[in-house]
Amino acid sequence: MCFTGVTACPAPGPVPNGLIRLYSMRFCPFAQRARLVLTAKGVKHEIININLKDKPDWFLAKNPSGTVPVLETSSGQVIYESPITCEYLEEVYPEKKLLPSDPFERAQQKMLLEHYSKVIPYFYKISMGKKRGEDVSAAEVEFTEKVSQLNEFLAKKKTKYFGGDSITMIDYLIWPWFERAEMMGVKHCLANTPELRKWIECMLEDPVVKATMFSTEDHKVFFNSYMDGKPNYDHGL
Repeated sequence: MCFTGVTACPAPGPVPNGLIRLYSMRFCPFAQRARLVLTAKGVKHEIININLKDKPDWFLAKNPSGTVPVLETSSGQVIYESPITCEYLEEVYPEKKLLPSDPFERAQQKMLLEHYSKVIPYFYKISMGKKRGEDVSAAEVEFTEKVSQLNEFLAKKKTKYFGGDSITMIDYLIWPWFERAEMMGVKHCLANTPELRKWIECMLEDPVVKATMFSTEDHKVFFNSYMDGKPNYDHGL
């Protein structure tokens, strides 16, 4: 179930019993985190896509910051911020665990996520800078240094994924920006990160990733429309 939200659009009704509702935006990497986790866990859910350029008042009443993802339960509970929504899903739907049971391993994933949060801004700084014709060479050097640390983490761990030999929560939390790496013009910065490139190849084979991803071309079309000030939220529908 999928809608595009506009200010004039009436508020949706209560969340049906047995479902959880995700307020999302189709091309948002932060919202994709929640979609990945919902899909990986097989949670029954519905999606309402929000026009983030013209946010409905009823949506802002649920999350005053106006960001996605936002989860809403059938009892009217609202949860937002992507890591928090994913952790909530892990606790409420424990049938398929994505976080390790060992406290130290969980702490490692949280520490890695904290490091990665400092990498994310470079995706935008480089891609938007290139689009505007700016010199992004310094940002590319800094980005390369930071992703080299991710490569080093995988090399030391000697596993296919960041959490081990199977996909865990941290992989899904990191993935969305690497899906967009070519579109964002940073793919060449990964040339000397062999373990990270192997991880990307493995992630591309994951059925959950395949079910939630868009093509590089679709991402480019949306990004260009966003940079032109007229984001095409409905591209590809």
